[in-house]
Amino acid sequence: MIVLILATFVIGYIAIATEHFIGINKAATALITGVVCWTIYVVNTSDKHLVSEQLQEHLGELSGILFFLMGAMAIVELIDAHNGFEILTAKITQTNKRNLLWIVSFLTFVLSPVLDNLTTTIVMISLIRKLINDPQERLSFAGMIVIASNAGGAWSPIGDVTTTMLWIGGQITAANIITNLFLPSLVCILTPLLLLSFRLKGKVERPLETSSNTNDILSRKHQYIVFVSGILILVMVPVFKTLTHLPPYMGILIGLGILWVITEIIHGNKDEEERHILSVAHALRKIDSPSILFFLGILISIAALQVTGSILSNVATW
Repeated sequence: MIVLILATFVIGYIAIATEHFIGINKAATALITGVVCWTIYVVNTSDKHLVSEQLQEHLGELSGILFFLMGAMAIVELIDAHNGFEILTAKITQTNKRNLLWIVSFLTFVLSPVLDNLTTTIVMISLIRKLINDPQERLSFAGMIVIASNAGGAWSPIGDVTTTMLWIGGQITAANIITNLFLPSLVCILTPLLLLSFRLKGKVERPLETSSNTNDILSRKHQYIVFVSGILILVMVPVFKTLTHLPPYMGILIGLGILWVITEIIHGNKDEEERHILSVAHALRKIDSPSILFFLGILISIAALQVTGSILSNVATW
């Protein structure tokens, strides 16, 4: 049974790694892998009730991670719907390629610990599309953004899904991960940044500015309110956990609720169509649901390996 579950997990993981080659979304593969692993386990176990209890126990832990991701994604989507990140774009007036690379890279490095590395990468690549017209030049900046966002996310408990899972699981603390990994993360961004700086010369050409659909119905004041509130809520999640000792997803959920109330108040006088695109309900529809389902599939697969023996413990010790 254990060999069969291991084989299923390995085959599933290979399919996930070769997603673009085989043309099957990794979320679908992860979900199938997770359910098949548990099916093999329950079929080969006489005590079906015990298996159900083990599954319920693990789902209770995993739901905290999934709710955290969902809440964080919704908050970022809400900030984006209010053109909050344009506040950053408007502040960047630099056209020198080298200087702009350093500004964008360090902005990514600072945002990633707060927004998580995947979200920061998406936000910053959207930002450079407004700053750089040449697609080839954007590729160089995009590559550095990916490195900077991963380096920045590594030293924060909410900067990366992996660190978030370890933090929620109690394997690491926010203070220790920040103090121990900040300098190594800084080296990880500075090394490629210095190398790439020697290759860039001249100035960038900016694309023609186009107005957003929501610019006409948003005031600058409301834009700032949602942006500052959203960032503060994300930053305060570790503080909430430290003060209340409640799991992080409780902090992100109350934060989402607070931001929901704020947006309802500031858009209360707008008509229904205008309010809809600026609402939390709309932001929830735009979150990356396949990624959440992907993590669910992977995590229940790993849970199956945990309950069927000491495979993971032995590998970790080795």
